[in-house]
Amino acid sequence: QVQLVESGGGLVQAGGSLRLSCVASGRTTFPTGWFRQAPGSEREFVAGINWNGGKTIYSDSVKGRFIISRDHAKNTVYLQMNSLKPEDTAVYYCAISRIPTQEVTTEQYKYWGQGTQVTVSS
Repeated sequence: QVQLVESGGGLVQAGGSLRLSCVASGRTTFPTGWFRQAPGSEREFVAGINWNGGKTIYSDSVKGRFIISRDHAKNTVYLQMNSLKPEDTAVYYCAISRIPTQEVTTEQYKYWGQGTQVTVSS
């Protein structure tokens, strides 16, 4: 069993930055993804990273602004969010895939954190 705990959310002005953290308890070698869900919207893929950190993927909406990375020593995956926009406002979740390949759909993820709120003011 793997448990995930996100942190780092908060309120920031447009153009600002935040760094989210996702700490995992328990061992897994499968990819980790960040998702977000705004009120009234479906949960959407934001970014993903494979186990060794050598491959990352991003949604078009955050490409060039967000950076996903991982620190094995701390069992933590980060999401550095720069140039934030009001449309980035959402609850952000990290999740671990149920299969070895990097996927972008929620159905392919087995373990989920409780989420952390990010609010970007205009």
